[in-house]
Amino acid sequence: MDCEKLKSGVEAVLFALGEPLSEEKLADALGVFPHQVTEACHSLEADYQSREAGIRLICLDGSWQLVSEPQWGEAIRRVLSRKRPDKLSQAALETLAVVAYFQPVTRVYVDQVRGVDCSHSLSLLLDRELVEPCGNLDVPGRPILYRTTQAFLRSFGLRSLDDLPPLPDGMEEKEAEV
Repeated sequence: MDCEKLKSGVEAVLFALGEPLSEEKLADALGVFPHQVTEACHSLEADYQSREAGIRLICLDGSWQLVSEPQWGEAIRRVLSRKRPDKLSQAALETLAVVAYFQPVTRVYVDQVRGVDCSHSLSLLLDRELVEPCGNLDVPGRPILYRTTQAFLRSFGLRSLDDLPPLPDGMEEKEAEV
């Protein structure tokens, strides 16, 4: 593989990955020797510097990563702060509804209500700060209790949990049995 094509391959793989990748793994992915990847990376690094590109290639303990040029950090932050958050999946919305209506709840309770493992959905809701831990249930194992947050209220245009629409008839009794 010629040098320009190898540089293009390195650039494509690192851009798509978005995190550091070792020279050995890069070489394996591109079907070349590690020393060829090293040379291509150093050449790419110099190319970005010479043309004052908005990105640069850095080496972190034998692994290479594409990063943005620090001078553009504020512009990037402004754009990212305006980015609309990704929509929640149906599973995440159902998990959020169980927490909102029956809080404080444990993960096991949510699992029982939904009939499936809700660990991933609950983790996503925690990352988005729509739910938060609010203590532990006083039983063996002390499972974590979860409740909704102020961000949940803001996101759904609610002043308080009292603004939630009522559950359909019979749902409250059905849920109490779980």
